[in-house]
Amino acid sequence: MSEISRSQAHAHRDAGTAPRGQGGAGGPHGAGGAGRGAGGHSGHTDRPRGSTSLAVGELVEAALPMIADWLPGQRWYAGKGQAITGLRPVTATPLVTGDPAMLHLLLRVEHGEQSDLYQLLLGLRAEAPADLLPEASLGSLTHGPYDGAALYDAVHDPELTGRLLAHLATADRFGPLAFRRTPGPGLPSDLLGRAGTAEQSNTSVIFGTAFILKLFRRISPGTNPDLELSLALSRAGSTRIPRVAAWFESRMAGSEPATLGLLQRFLPDAEDGWELALDQVARLKGDPSPGNFAVEAHRLGRATAEVHRVLARALPVARLDREQTGRLATGMAERLDVAAAAVPALRRYRPALHAAFQQLTADHLTGLMVQRIHGDLHLGQAMRTPHGWVLLDFEGEPAKSVAERRLPQPALRDVAAMLRSFDYAAAHLLAGAPQPDPQLAHLAASWAARNRTAYCAGYTAAGGTDPAACPELLRALEIDKAVYEVVYEARHRPSWLPIPLTAIHRLATTI
Repeated sequence: MSEISRSQAHAHRDAGTAPRGQGGAGGPHGAGGAGRGAGGHSGHTDRPRGSTSLAVGELVEAALPMIADWLPGQRWYAGKGQAITGLRPVTATPLVTGDPAMLHLLLRVEHGEQSDLYQLLLGLRAEAPADLLPEASLGSLTHGPYDGAALYDAVHDPELTGRLLAHLATADRFGPLAFRRTPGPGLPSDLLGRAGTAEQSNTSVIFGTAFILKLFRRISPGTNPDLELSLALSRAGSTRIPRVAAWFESRMAGSEPATLGLLQRFLPDAEDGWELALDQVARLKGDPSPGNFAVEAHRLGRATAEVHRVLARALPVARLDREQTGRLATGMAERLDVAAAAVPALRRYRPALHAAFQQLTADHLTGLMVQRIHGDLHLGQAMRTPHGWVLLDFEGEPAKSVAERRLPQPALRDVAAMLRSFDYAAAHLLAGAPQPDPQLAHLAASWAARNRTAYCAGYTAAGGTDPAACPELLRALEIDKAVYEVVYEARHRPSWLPIPLTAIHRLATTI
């Protein structure tokens, strides 16, 4: 599968999303502060061209044309296919001076009538690191005081990412940037960081086997839901997430502080749920017996319910009235209509699917409970550890605004998303076959159904809302997810379109 945000999972194999079965701040330190410099360390005082401070304005001016060429090729850049019409630095903050140097940059990128804000960490050395990946290099500066110096993405420089961890450890502050820690044991300040290689909308940096830092690339004002929910769960003592250790944010004029990065405990002994499921599916070709993944699906259902219960205690919940439930159903119907206009194969199912949304309103005149949820749950967002399942990446769907992702939702929306994930995993049994094999298709459908049932049973056993008691709600939510998948596959992977269309057919004919 392509774009995913499971930082931890990808790190073990070296946060639009493809369906994956889808501390307070310390005292301020300016650049060159007493005895420390902007890097927070002594030594390394010779930057390119021999000065100990960064000529920020000149550096940014020289770097902007190089950034304009480099940015569209980055996997986390969301404006692919659109010409960049403007670059406007919002903040430029030196974090390390000398050679190497590191500049933190928030950059407004304009394309047409739209714009996005991106976070960049620019590394600067007299000579590029010998093992720098080609895609991390922006090239050599050609004028100004940095003429001839190498400019690159600093997340690929272990020494510079180590300095970033040191700032988190000491809760430093640099101009608009504030580094914050959670209470507890001190953080190490001497670990080097290696960048993950995952195809994702953020960038992960792993520090030994202890911590993982998620750097959010596309920035929005306000607290990122991943930090907000992970902090709430950590403070409540949940063992179903990697504990939050630190984070950093930026204060921008006229808006809320924006979350820039989240440091959590790394899970060195964990196994990726998506890969575990695919391994079980692959075995069906040689052994059609059920296997034991249903046991894991049941445990994963329990873990999901436990997370939902903690979130419901830690953060506000609400009860929708008739009008609010109607708006929920109307939103699903409108998304269906837009999708059907784009994908003709959906059109014959529209009447039945609209009826399902109308039934949701009829059966929930009042009293539908909503709360904060994961928002983008699938097997790739879950990891099996020796102590049980852990859920990752509470950022929500990246295509939605932060305000949308922070809205309370029915808890069963996460359940519906995970049910779709089991369907996607099962579909791998049929991938690559020129013609559908009826026997394999039956095995795949049986595997998905068995694990869907086990997951729901585990969810109910741990105190979650029994999906079987709310069939019209679960059906509507699963339809909504499958409609999203149809549009995604039609645009990006047409050969995968039969997977969500098969689900649409099933859901449209469900009585």
